[in-house]
Amino acid sequence: MRSRYTAFVRDELGYLLATWHPETRPTTLAPNPPGIKWLGLEVRRHTPLDADHATVEFVARHKLGGRAERLHELSRFVREDGRWYYVDGRTP
Repeated sequence: MRSRYTAFVRDELGYLLATWHPETRPTTLAPNPPGIKWLGLEVRRHTPLDADHATVEFVARHKLGGRAERLHELSRFVREDGRWYYVDGRTP
């Protein structure tokens, strides 16, 4: 999760797509809007479901146009061939 947050901050769209599971991965991602300032990531909970499935609850904060916002998500991850992939997320 932390590596994906860092990729969002740095606009490393190729990394985000490469770590997104092929079954749910979008074709493209839009870069960050101009002027966005990422403020931090709080990983609230990591829950292994079995050896190859886990969830991560997190809050990512950013500021855009003087307005602070946050993304609170419960993300699902799956491990395939030794690599973890983001599957999807929902608001907890």
